[in-house]
Amino acid sequence: MMLDVDLQSVQEVRQYVLTAKEAQKRLQGMSQSQIDQIVQSMAEAAKAEAGRLAALAVEETGYGRIADKTVKNLFAAHDVYQAIKELKTVGIIRRDEQNKVWEVAQPVGVIAGIVPSTNPTSTVIFKALISVKAGNAIVFSPHPQAARCTKEAAKIMQAAAERAGAPSGLISCITQPTLSASKELMGHGCTDVILATGGTAMVKAAYSSGKPAFGVGPGNVPVYMHASADIPTAIRQIIQSKTFDYGTICASEQALVVDKTIKRKVVAELKRQGAYFLDDHETKRVAAIIMKNGGLNPAIVGKSPQAIAELAGILVPEDAKLLMAEETGIGRDFPFSIEKLAPILTLYTVTDSQEASHICNKLLEFGGLGHTLGIHCQDAQVIESFVVDKPASRIVVNTGTTFGGIGATTSILPSLTLGCGSFGNNVTSDNIGPQHLMNIKRVAFGLREMKLEAADHTAPVVTTAPAAPAISRDEIAEIIKSVLLELQTSNR
Repeated sequence: MMLDVDLQSVQEVRQYVLTAKEAQKRLQGMSQSQIDQIVQSMAEAAKAEAGRLAALAVEETGYGRIADKTVKNLFAAHDVYQAIKELKTVGIIRRDEQNKVWEVAQPVGVIAGIVPSTNPTSTVIFKALISVKAGNAIVFSPHPQAARCTKEAAKIMQAAAERAGAPSGLISCITQPTLSASKELMGHGCTDVILATGGTAMVKAAYSSGKPAFGVGPGNVPVYMHASADIPTAIRQIIQSKTFDYGTICASEQALVVDKTIKRKVVAELKRQGAYFLDDHETKRVAAIIMKNGGLNPAIVGKSPQAIAELAGILVPEDAKLLMAEETGIGRDFPFSIEKLAPILTLYTVTDSQEASHICNKLLEFGGLGHTLGIHCQDAQVIESFVVDKPASRIVVNTGTTFGGIGATTSILPSLTLGCGSFGNNVTSDNIGPQHLMNIKRVAFGLREMKLEAADHTAPVVTTAPAAPAISRDEIAEIIKSVLLELQTSNR
């Protein structure tokens, strides 16, 4: 039975979706240049408000750092925008004149944007930009712990869109986030596609809604350090990546798998650059707080190493950037082997690349299928042989997986929604962008006639005498000669 707040939230969703439907129809009648102006206005507004939105997110959720969340907001507003601004999304977007095929874009319609608490404002900026660029409206469903900052980000995006000529109601956000509201949004008859970023339960709900959905999966990211790795550079990149926003990006490193021959140097470099190695007692205390009720303990998500240590009842140096623990096992009985959205990194030691491959596969299978894998290595042959069979959609080489996975330090599409493919029960393994939020129609011109040479099996069967064998010209000439010779002989 729904309470008053549930009924109110459901009614709010219905109103937002209907308004979005009408706004989207108006947007669909606009030209490419008009939509591009709207998207540019949204990106500029997001840049201007990046710092304020980051502060609101940290204040409301308690996750991460203001400086890093500002960078995430700017990544969405700048990097993503730069990657999509020239993309054609209106009318005929491609013409293959040689094969006589035209591709015509049509928006999917109204999008349900599910927003996580770990990246609430950057997700809104990102999803609003790619949705409107593709000609769609979007209604956001915020996480209850991040409702205010998510709503503020959506408000900024809508106001900027309207200043550039967009219709009102194109971008909206639920103000009373309830489970009933989320279900209504995902299942509403006017909702066309779901962009689901959040916990496993929310993503499963999106897939079971009966609507097309782009979901994501957990990112239990393993990183292999081969003996040929540039150790100081690799460690710098790994620590920068893992500690960014206190580990709240799902593409961040979770386990470091190191060749035995370089382990001593790797450990020394980790310590030199700010990683704190837990002793046996401290390892047990931290292990005890990583999980809660069978899953990741939300109390450690996006917290500093010092805050996590305090929660575990231990002391760590004030300058510690990262908590490190050595591990050999993988599974529920080994908390350090799960995805940890916090500055906690696990170290595995292996004898060679074959054992490293086995460990990395087990870690992905345990909780990160289809997401991201990292490798630091200077041997191209090792890289090639190592990556080909890995069940990961992004394999990041010689850079931090956080930044490489989202496309900040690599040339894959900049995105904050990372598909995991069939490995992770997702519909795509791509980094999601506007191209996933359009229906592409193909206009194909006839180029040739269809040849229908199959036998007519319905005709009656007629039995005829076998045909006489064919006779060549030479054989005919010989026969004539023979006849003429016989005639000459008989006339003598």
